Amino acid sequence: MEDNDFWLDTDHAQQIINECNQLREWTVPYNDLNNRLDNIQTLLPEAYELKEESLVEDLLNDLINIDKTLSDLEVRRMLAGELDNKNCYLTINSGAGGTEACDWAQMLSRMYQRWANKKGWRVETVDFVEGDVVGLKSITLKFEGKFAYGYAKAEKGVHRLVRISPFDSNAKRHTSFASIDVTPEITDDIKIDIRPEDIRVDTYRSSGAGGQHVNKTDSAVRMTHIPSGIVVTCQNQRSQIQNRETCLHMLKSKLYELEVLERQKSIDNLKGEKMENAWGSQIRNYVFQPYTLVKDTRTQYQSGNVQAVMDGEIDEFVNAFLLMNV
Repeated sequence: MEDNDFWLDTDHAQQIINECNQLREWTVPYNDLNNRLDNIQTLLPEAYELKEESLVEDLLNDLINIDKTLSDLEVRRMLAGELDNKNCYLTINSGAGGTEACDWAQMLSRMYQRWANKKGWRVETVDFVEGDVVGLKSITLKFEGKFAYGYAKAEKGVHRLVRISPFDSNAKRHTSFASIDVTPEITDDIKIDIRPEDIRVDTYRSSGAGGQHVNKTDSAVRMTHIPSGIVVTCQNQRSQIQNRETCLHMLKSKLYELEVLERQKSIDNLKGEKMENAWGSQIRNYVFQPYTLVKDTRTQYQSGNVQAVMDGEIDEFVNAFLLMNV
């Protein structure tokens, strides 16, 4: 970087800087943990000998924090894939269950937005379709933050809810389903060429609250990539042109993910996969009645604190999935 010619090629220079920053994200926390551990090893025996109980307690608490930070770094070590460090789009689609399923999709939307906020990510609603009675038929959220796709990809699949329906006057138990899809956002350095004749564009009127202009014009856009059958929609922008640009960006992101995953699948087939890296028809069960339990069918990790999970405390489920795929 100190070379006078370093900035002659700005793209290459930025790539080097990004690589250095990524390395610092590992070396700085690691060196900090080593220094803190050295301090504890030096001070703890003396604190015990001098019977400094408050100091002993502080040092032991710091040791617990070191262990947690080390565990977090271990999980992040799993996020070394080509796509893992990118922002992402998370789409929720209600499944079988009618009104119940739409309500479930909205509950999941709340859960994921709270989870993203806890991780310090920026959250944007890209598109949504309201349910006929309550809730959401579908919603697409954009997460911007470190390793957003790497973490969120663990949520791909079908999520099943069992509860006593608040919409059933007979208070019967109902089962609802919603599917989650996660797509990495491509960056400007990635080139994806799409032929205009391969795209079909449909426009329609936006739904829900959005101001007079949004609701009185066909500003919402649905874009279909004919060869792959991929469909993306956007209605959060005020103009049709802006929604078209967002749709095209999402479509390129999905095609790029498809290309990378196909390439990775070929590599895995050559070296032999340790396990099938795919999401089945049902990855997690959320039971509200007659007991409370959230259980991941892939990792078998479970929690009885349903309320905490619905409030966005899902890191343990995500971490268990990532560690399972080491």
